[in-house]
Amino acid sequence: MEDKNFQSDCKKDIMAVHDAMDVLGGKWKISIIAVLCYYQKRRFSEMLGEVKGISNKMLSKELKDMEMNDLVKRTVMDTQPVTVQYELTEYGKKLKAVIDNLSDWGTEHRKKIIEK
Repeated sequence: MEDKNFQSDCKKDIMAVHDAMDVLGGKWKISIIAVLCYYQKRRFSEMLGEVKGISNKMLSKELKDMEMNDLVKRTVMDTQPVTVQYELTEYGKKLKAVIDNLSDWGTEHRKKIIEK
Protein backbone atom coordinates (compact mmCIF):
# COMPACT_ATOMS: atom_id res chain seq x y z
CA MET A 1 0.00 0.00 0.00
CA GLU A 2 2.81 2.39 0.89
CA ASP A 3 4.46 1.84 -2.49
CA LYS A 4 1.21 2.75 -4.26
CA ASN A 5 0.90 6.01 -2.25
CA PHE A 6 4.51 6.86 -3.05
CA GLN A 7 3.91 6.34 -6.77
CA SER A 8 0.73 8.42 -6.64
CA ASP A 9 2.48 11.27 -4.79
CA CYS A 10 5.41 11.06 -7.18
CA LYS A 11 3.12 11.32 -10.22
CA LYS A 12 1.33 14.33 -8.69
CA ASP A 13 4.63 16.06 -7.95
CA ILE A 14 6.00 15.40 -11.42
CA MET A 15 2.77 16.67 -12.98
CA ALA A 16 3.02 19.82 -10.87
CA VAL A 17 6.60 20.37 -12.07
CA HIS A 18 5.43 19.93 -15.68
CA ASP A 19 2.66 22.47 -15.08
CA ALA A 20 5.14 24.96 -13.62
CA MET A 21 7.57 24.45 -16.47
CA ASP A 22 4.79 25.08 -19.00
CA VAL A 23 4.45 28.56 -17.48
CA LEU A 24 8.11 29.25 -16.58
CA GLY A 25 9.96 27.28 -19.25
CA GLY A 26 12.15 28.73 -21.95
CA LYS A 27 15.35 30.68 -21.97
CA TRP A 28 14.13 34.03 -20.63
CA LYS A 29 11.21 33.88 -18.19
CA ILE A 30 13.20 33.04 -15.06
CA SER A 31 15.64 35.88 -15.81
CA ILE A 32 12.76 38.34 -16.33
CA ILE A 33 11.16 37.23 -13.06
CA ALA A 34 14.51 37.60 -11.27
CA VAL A 35 14.88 41.17 -12.55
CA LEU A 36 11.38 42.03 -11.36
CA CYS A 37 12.02 40.34 -7.98
CA TYR A 38 15.02 42.54 -7.31
CA TYR A 39 13.90 45.83 -8.89
CA GLN A 40 10.13 45.56 -8.24
CA LYS A 41 9.19 47.82 -11.20
CA ARG A 42 11.05 48.14 -14.48
CA ARG A 43 10.46 49.85 -17.77
CA PHE A 44 10.74 47.80 -20.92
CA SER A 45 14.05 49.42 -21.93
CA GLU A 46 15.51 48.82 -18.47
CA MET A 47 14.66 45.12 -18.69
CA LEU A 48 16.32 44.91 -22.11
CA GLY A 49 19.53 46.00 -20.39
CA GLU A 50 19.13 43.64 -17.45
CA VAL A 51 18.21 40.46 -19.35
CA LYS A 52 21.40 39.98 -21.32
CA GLY A 53 20.94 38.83 -24.92
CA ILE A 54 17.16 39.12 -25.19
CA SER A 55 15.71 40.92 -28.21
CA ASN A 56 12.91 43.51 -28.16
CA LYS A 57 10.58 41.08 -29.88
CA MET A 58 11.31 38.20 -27.49
CA LEU A 59 11.02 40.38 -24.36
CA SER A 60 7.67 41.67 -25.61
CA LYS A 61 6.46 38.12 -26.34
CA GLU A 62 7.60 36.77 -22.96
CA LEU A 63 6.05 39.67 -21.03
CA LYS A 64 2.71 39.20 -22.83
CA ASP A 65 2.80 35.48 -22.03
CA MET A 66 3.64 36.18 -18.39
CA GLU A 67 0.87 38.80 -18.19
CA MET A 68 -1.58 36.24 -19.60
CA ASN A 69 -0.52 33.82 -16.82
CA ASP A 70 -1.05 36.52 -14.17
CA LEU A 71 2.63 36.70 -13.23
CA VAL A 72 3.30 40.23 -14.50
CA LYS A 73 1.29 43.44 -14.41
CA ARG A 74 1.73 45.99 -17.22
CA THR A 75 1.05 49.65 -16.43
CA VAL A 76 0.95 52.36 -19.10
CA MET A 77 2.06 55.66 -17.58
CA ASP A 78 0.56 58.97 -18.71
CA THR A 79 3.85 60.52 -19.82
CA GLN A 80 5.31 61.98 -23.00
CA PRO A 81 6.52 59.78 -24.56
CA VAL A 82 4.34 57.00 -23.14
CA THR A 83 6.15 54.88 -20.55
CA VAL A 84 5.24 51.27 -19.85
CA GLN A 85 6.21 49.74 -16.53
CA TYR A 86 6.17 46.08 -15.49
CA GLU A 87 6.00 44.49 -12.06
CA LEU A 88 5.19 41.12 -10.59
CA THR A 89 1.60 40.52 -9.51
CA GLU A 90 0.96 39.21 -6.00
CA TYR A 91 0.73 35.77 -7.60
CA GLY A 92 4.03 36.31 -9.42
CA LYS A 93 5.72 37.43 -6.19
CA LYS A 94 5.22 33.90 -4.86
CA LEU A 95 8.10 32.94 -7.18
CA LYS A 96 10.59 35.02 -5.15
CA ALA A 97 11.45 32.00 -2.99
CA VAL A 98 12.11 29.96 -6.14
CA ILE A 99 14.38 32.71 -7.50
CA ASP A 100 16.22 32.97 -4.16
CA ASN A 101 16.78 29.18 -4.06
CA LEU A 102 17.89 29.13 -7.68
CA SER A 103 20.31 32.00 -7.02
CA ASP A 104 21.78 30.22 -3.98
CA TRP A 105 22.21 27.01 -5.98
CA GLY A 106 23.77 28.92 -8.89
CA THR A 107 26.28 30.59 -6.58
CA GLU A 108 27.19 27.26 -5.01
CA HIS A 109 27.49 25.61 -8.42
CA ARG A 110 29.73 28.38 -9.78
CA LYS A 111 32.09 27.96 -6.77
CA LYS A 112 32.10 24.18 -7.23
CA ILE A 113 32.97 24.43 -10.93
CA ILE A 114 35.68 27.07 -10.36
CA GLU A 115 37.31 24.86 -7.69
CA LYS A 116 37.69 21.95 -10.13
